[in-house]
Amino acid sequence: MMQFGIGTLVMLVLLLLVCVPFILLVVQLRQRRQLRIWLNQPEVRNSPDGIGAWRDIFTRLQRLRKEDHIERIALASSRDRFRLMVQTLPDGIILLDGNDHIEWLNATACRQFGLDAQRDAGTLIEQLIRHSQFIEYLTDFRAGRQSAPLVLALNGEQPRCVLSISLLSFGDAGGLLLARDITEIARAETIRRDFIANVSHELRTPLTVISGFLEQITSDHAPPAEATRGFLVLMNEQAQRMNRLVEDLLTLSRLENAATPPREERVNVPALMQSLLIESLALSSGRHAIELGEIAPFWVQGSPDELRSAFGNLVSNAVRYTPAGGSITLSWSDADGSPTFAVTDTGIGIPPEHVPRLSERFYRVDKGRSAASGGTGLGLAIVKHVLARHQGTLLIRSEVGRGSTFSASLPAARLIRV
Repeated sequence: MMQFGIGTLVMLVLLLLVCVPFILLVVQLRQRRQLRIWLNQPEVRNSPDGIGAWRDIFTRLQRLRKEDHIERIALASSRDRFRLMVQTLPDGIILLDGNDHIEWLNATACRQFGLDAQRDAGTLIEQLIRHSQFIEYLTDFRAGRQSAPLVLALNGEQPRCVLSISLLSFGDAGGLLLARDITEIARAETIRRDFIANVSHELRTPLTVISGFLEQITSDHAPPAEATRGFLVLMNEQAQRMNRLVEDLLTLSRLENAATPPREERVNVPALMQSLLIESLALSSGRHAIELGEIAPFWVQGSPDELRSAFGNLVSNAVRYTPAGGSITLSWSDADGSPTFAVTDTGIGIPPEHVPRLSERFYRVDKGRSAASGGTGLGLAIVKHVLARHQGTLLIRSEVGRGSTFSASLPAARLIRV
């Protein structure tokens, strides 16, 4: 009995010595199989539990996977925020590869060049921006010849869009195109050049007249006294013309450089209408029938001097451009809650294509007629600036051969009922 028991025990021990390694091998193979499955689809939520040392390995792998998952989410969030930021930039951005194909572009660049982010991705940029100046600029960039930004005028969403284009090296061989819209800057520069040219022209004519007469008067063969008096009359007219021009230039400069009206107070517009009527009759010298139309009994809050200048310019324009025998009507009314000063005339009228540009400085529909009328070409520009400083608007209705109505409307908040 005792020997049988020892043999059995030995057999059990031998069996254990054989089975345990086998069992451990099976467990290891099973754990390795779970690891392979998890590595193929390493989802955090379905990671295996593991046994023994494998538990520690799976725990470490699970922690690394969580950290990697968090980093990927943060990276994706940063990427999305960066793309959103670039999309909202006011400058156009186009990313090019080493062969000048478009890899990516923002919404601003799409608007500027008329492109589509999905359709044009991978397209050679020279096939989309077909301007000889741009192609030459791109060629110089690839050849390493750095140059100043390219100023390119093209037609985009708005006619005659002017862009300042720069190319920068990016990555191993790629390029970054930056496009800044400088349309307003270019327009301002054009206005500045035109302004200088117009002022020079406006001053040259009276100066030439005055200089010519003075040359004759001071010459060795001076004209008779009667002719000299005529020359002096003409010289005085030209001097007054220059004086009006300088005064209007100073007024316009003051309006453009001041942020707010110098002083605001209650303006008695009905009384101002009476004053404007007297001035217009004096300017007309009986050549027109000028009358007051509707005069609403309310005042406005604003700058008395500026409003008088704006309304006076509208009245003087009507007198200057209405032929003799015509009629002019001044009115002050409540147009749907907006206090409105209007001047209606039976003048020559204005072609519709000229109406949008009438408030530009020195813009004239008929330059010859404007010069003969004695206007400076700055009146409506002054009106526009005064109304803008009072949050108002200028409305022009005109029909060629039938006359015009110029209406200066102020916001309802400025109306004062008395």
